[in-house]
Amino acid sequence: MRHALANQCQRIRLTLQAIGEGVITIDADGRVEYLNPIAEELTGWTLDDACGRPSEVVCRLVDEHNRLSLRRKVRDALAAGTGRFPLGRAILQSRHCLEHRVEAAAAPIHDIDGALVGAVLTLRDVSEQYRLGREMEYRATHDTLTGIINRDEFDRRLNATLAEAHASHMQHALMFIDLDQFKLVNDAVGHAAGDELLRQIVRVIKRSVRATDVIARLGGDEFGVVFSQCSIESAQAIANKICRDIDQFRFQFAGQRFHVGASAGLVPVDERWTTSAALLQAADSACYAAKAEGRNRVHTYLPADEIIEAHREEMQWARRLEAALDRNQFVLYWQRVMPLQMENCLVHAELLLRMVDDNGNLVNPGAFLGVAERFHLATRIDRWVVRTVFSWMHAHRAQLAHVGTVAINLSGLSIGDRDFHRFVNALLETTAFDHHKICFEITETAAIMNLAEASSFIEGMRVHGVRFALDDFGAGAASFGYLRNLDVDYLKIDGQFIRDLSRDRVNQATVRCIRDVANITGQFTVAEFVETEAVEHLLREIGIDYAQGYLRHRPAPLAEIFAPPF
Repeated sequence: MRHALANQCQRIRLTLQAIGEGVITIDADGRVEYLNPIAEELTGWTLDDACGRPSEVVCRLVDEHNRLSLRRKVRDALAAGTGRFPLGRAILQSRHCLEHRVEAAAAPIHDIDGALVGAVLTLRDVSEQYRLGREMEYRATHDTLTGIINRDEFDRRLNATLAEAHASHMQHALMFIDLDQFKLVNDAVGHAAGDELLRQIVRVIKRSVRATDVIARLGGDEFGVVFSQCSIESAQAIANKICRDIDQFRFQFAGQRFHVGASAGLVPVDERWTTSAALLQAADSACYAAKAEGRNRVHTYLPADEIIEAHREEMQWARRLEAALDRNQFVLYWQRVMPLQMENCLVHAELLLRMVDDNGNLVNPGAFLGVAERFHLATRIDRWVVRTVFSWMHAHRAQLAHVGTVAINLSGLSIGDRDFHRFVNALLETTAFDHHKICFEITETAAIMNLAEASSFIEGMRVHGVRFALDDFGAGAASFGYLRNLDVDYLKIDGQFIRDLSRDRVNQATVRCIRDVANITGQFTVAEFVETEAVEHLLREIGIDYAQGYLRHRPAPLAEIFAPPF
């Protein structure tokens, strides 16, 4: 029997030594009787040193949240009766002041008569799982580039701040920061430099915010700050300091020195706001107002602010344009360009864009093209126009014998977009019609602002026989200086010189000057906004080649280009 008991004890001992959890047995007085090797490693006590010592000395368990001892919880678990009692996640403080995250459990030991003779504690080390969990939580809530919290976590904290403002009427403030000239750094020295600039800007911002404030990267070069328990006056002082510090900061990279500024919008966080999304939109609008006022400044939100209201209206237009593009809610009109110096039976037309609203009404481009430019939707619209026109000309190529030129207006954004160039080139190569009938109209300002890209685009289109017109010619101060660098076929004289041409001798001299330059450079001239016979007669005398305006033709649906007389 002794031999059998010894063998059984040996098997139990070897089993306890082999399992991956720490095991500690204690007697009825709460003193340690046994530790397996895992328990020795976790607690820092050897079996010889631990035997006979109180269990709370050897196995010091504290709550992971409040750091209070779990000694009473262990005793209550053992007094509760039979069976294993989970103690949950806890911190085990070792003999050598190391800490381990453990899953702990306790179970009483009874003899065959049911008397309590001791207990067993089991400890499963979950430190690595805890570390991985914390790392995943950090990555989910923080921006990997700058180390500050990200947009999702910022939204959560802003929601909590807003709820606090509703519950306790405490004063808080929200700041939205947008860097100025950040793209210049990216374009000049690359995205690695841009990343380093963002990290340094965060350090600049952190110098001014308080320990209780929350700073986040909201995306790209945009940041948000929540000033907790802070009056709007105090928040204004901090926000102004942040903008001044960024303005004084100089970024150096690869031997180059850059200056970036910051525009900021500031909004009080109080009971008037129902959602954090509305708060952020107001802060973004206030930031837009700061940019409109000259940049590198803070604009504090006011409910009746005209600049902010204008920005909101533009954002609504931007959303309408997005929806119109998705739903194909655009149509094309045309206006005839009449020859003045010769009998020409061919139809020359400029295509004009109209948007169809939800009620079926037509919206003129003057209402939305400016917004399209500011919100970078103009190139998408140009793509729709070019794709639609090319498809229409391909479908009606047999009926277009009487059409000489179809002019398509392009935005400055498209002229500077190499992807758009490739898009048009691919369409020309795959769409069959007489490409010589196409004439792209580029405004003078867009051509000058994107001179290299405009020249490259024109050169690439010439291969396909496409012609070009320089629109609004004369509006820029340096018109003639840049003209020699642009290979265009038509000069469309800006309407400001045409409307009062018959009464304004300065305008007459300007138009004659443009005609003389066009004659020397071999370009045709087109006068826009011709609305009276007197103006048309004078243009014919001056020698202008074409006239366009309401006098001879009002814009009509594109299908009417086939209606006689041609």
